[in-house]
Amino acid sequence: MMPSPDPAGPSACSPRTLELLRDLIAFDTTSRNSNLDLIHYIRDHLAALGVSSTLVFNEERTKANLYATIGPMDRGGVCLSGHTDVVPVDDQDWSSDPFTLTERDGKLFGRGTADMKGFIAAALAMAPDFLAANLTTPVHYAFSYDEELGCLGVPGLLTQLAGMAVKPRLCVVGEPTRMRVIVGHKGKVALRCRVHGHACHSSLAPQGVNAVEYAAELVSFLRGMGRRFAEQGPFDYDYDVPYTTVHTGVMEGGTARNIVPSDASFEFEIRHLADHPVAPMLKELRDFAKTLEPEMRAVRPDAGFSWETLSDSPALDTPPESEEVTLVKNLAEQNGHGKVAFGTEGALFTSIANIPAVVCGPGDIEQAHKPDEYVELSELARAERFLHRLRDAAKKGL
Repeated sequence: MMPSPDPAGPSACSPRTLELLRDLIAFDTTSRNSNLDLIHYIRDHLAALGVSSTLVFNEERTKANLYATIGPMDRGGVCLSGHTDVVPVDDQDWSSDPFTLTERDGKLFGRGTADMKGFIAAALAMAPDFLAANLTTPVHYAFSYDEELGCLGVPGLLTQLAGMAVKPRLCVVGEPTRMRVIVGHKGKVALRCRVHGHACHSSLAPQGVNAVEYAAELVSFLRGMGRRFAEQGPFDYDYDVPYTTVHTGVMEGGTARNIVPSDASFEFEIRHLADHPVAPMLKELRDFAKTLEPEMRAVRPDAGFSWETLSDSPALDTPPESEEVTLVKNLAEQNGHGKVAFGTEGALFTSIANIPAVVCGPGDIEQAHKPDEYVELSELARAERFLHRLRDAAKKGL
């Protein structure tokens, strides 16, 4: 059931945004799937308005980023950024079809409503208004793929932006912040460690190399590292958790209780503060692992450890006093700013393309990835007011 809000009401959002959001939600862009149907929909929507788009594909050409500009091409402007992929709904207990937009009690339910198709819909709904305003400063759209897999898609687009003579002055990432102005988030690196041991009967355990036990030693070392950061810092009290965290999320190994396991693996992540570089942490872990290898190789010469980086996203740390943050505060009609625990593509805009980024979007991150994900109609209305102020500012020249 689609809502019919009062256009004059303070919690209302435009029918145009609702129609676009309904269509966007209907595309199952779970990260394991292609996003091309949705990207083509956005491309065609903009083309009907006379706006051309550039698509940047993955190697298989099964997914794409989209970049488009409204306004003059010879100056920077503001980029509105969002990811098109969503997390799975598998084994989640939904009250309604997750790919059909459903309204209940002033909330719009559906996978991606908060994270983050609500923002994309509001941004696209403004395209006719941006065009009619004859903007002095351009507004850009940047919509990516595979953000939920570790921000894997957007670097291809950002590499192209980095080489452009004129690129956006600022990126606003519309992740759900309840329209709070967010200037920082932690970086995250995730790795898989594989432990290569040697199997034998458990009655002859000293003749084997127990991969599970060596994996456990490294996991214990990581736990100790995390305790040290919690006790000694460094600290940034703008965060709810004001220090770097270390977490092991997956551990596998062994086949039977009476067999010394030859193989084991574990996956861990480090979410680090901007001023707490992660490279020395990983070196510390690997150096510890090297101290274990002589004992392992005394039994089996090819025993040891191998490492695989699963994702690596930098921290965002945009100076709160910068002109870009001041602009976003004005658009959001706020004086304050904050930092969040979850990561975004904003840090990549800065690190790859040297474009300052601020995170500000409708909805609550607490709703993301859950069954019955929703965004409030009032949040979309606030996003629209933000975008109206952006239109007015871009018309005058930022």
